[in-house]
Amino acid sequence: MALTGILPGRLGFGTAPLGNMFRAIPDEEALATVEAAWDQGIRYYDTAPFYGAGLAEARLGQVLSTKPRDSYVLSTKVGRVVLDEPESDVPDFGEKGGLFEHGRPNKMLHEWTTAATERSIEDSLKRLGVDRLDIVWVHDIAQDFHGDQWLQKFEEARTGAFRVLTRLRDEGVIKAWGLGVNRTEPIELTLALEEPRPDGFLLAGRYTLLDHEHALQRLLPMAQEQNVDMVVGGPYSSGVLAGGTHFEYQQAPPEIIERVNKLKALTERYGIGIKAAALQFSLAHPVSAAAVPGATRPSRIAEDVAALNETVPAAFWQELRAQGLVSPAAPLPDGA
Repeated sequence: MALTGILPGRLGFGTAPLGNMFRAIPDEEALATVEAAWDQGIRYYDTAPFYGAGLAEARLGQVLSTKPRDSYVLSTKVGRVVLDEPESDVPDFGEKGGLFEHGRPNKMLHEWTTAATERSIEDSLKRLGVDRLDIVWVHDIAQDFHGDQWLQKFEEARTGAFRVLTRLRDEGVIKAWGLGVNRTEPIELTLALEEPRPDGFLLAGRYTLLDHEHALQRLLPMAQEQNVDMVVGGPYSSGVLAGGTHFEYQQAPPEIIERVNKLKALTERYGIGIKAAALQFSLAHPVSAAAVPGATRPSRIAEDVAALNETVPAAFWQELRAQGLVSPAAPLPDGA
C-alpha cells in the first residue's frame, strides 16, 4: 500500500530527541512535547528502539497508549535489539556514537535476522503500550559498517527482516514496511530487487536544503518510477536549519554555517522563516509523502505547523535556485 494512503497528513513527529538526543530531557518536558503534537493535530508518530535504548518509545507510549488506537499512525524500526543488561563497553555507533549518551544504559545488538526482527517488534509493542504497529522501518543498514561488511548486513536484512515484514504486511498485521536510513545506497539496492518489495522509505538528512544532490541523481527517480513513497526525516539537517548547531549529528563545520547564513539572509529578505523554507522544500518532491521533524519542547511543534502552512512567495524559490543554493533538478513548491 502506498504511504500516501496510510499517513494522515504531511507533517509527522519524529521522536529521536525524546531518547535524550544531545541532552538529558526531563520526563515532563518530553511528555508535554508529545501532548503538544497531539493538540496541534499531528497524527503520525515515528520512533525506534535505538532512540535512547528504548527511552523514546517508552515516553511516546505513555501518551499514545491513552489515545484511541485507530486515531493515529505509528511507525517504529527494527535492526537494533535492546537488552536488559547494561552496556559494559563504549558502544560503537559510528557517526551516531555520541547521540544518545544521555539515554538508557542498556546494551543494544545490531541484528536484522528473522529472530531479531520478531523480538524487536514484540519489545517495541511492550514499550509503546499498544497492540499493533502501522509501519515498520528496517533501521540503519550500512550505518555503522564499512566496505563489504554493510553488504553482508544488507543480505542478513534481505533474508531476515525484509521477509518477516513482508509476511506481516501480507497477513494484515502491519500496513506497510520499508527502510529507515540516512544513506541512499541501501534503498537503491532494495528497489533494484525483484522481491521483497517495500512500500516506502524514511530517508533522514538526505533530502534537505543542505543535502539533496545525491538523492536526486538516482534514488528519487527510481522511487518515482516504482511509485514508492518517501518520508523525509531530519528536514532541518540535525537542527542547523532550525537555529541549532548540529549537522549530520556533529557540530556543523564552517562551510555549512556559511551556507546556512546565506539561506537565512535570503529568507529574512523575503520575510519568511527558514524552517518554512526547509520543510516546504523537502515536501515539494513528488515522492515526498510526509516529513517528521523532531522536537523536545512543546513550542517547537507549533513552529513546525506554522512552517508547513506559511506562505512562501514564488520569487523566493526562484532566487534560491538562481543563487545556486538548490539543485537545478530539485522540484520546487507549486507556483515557483
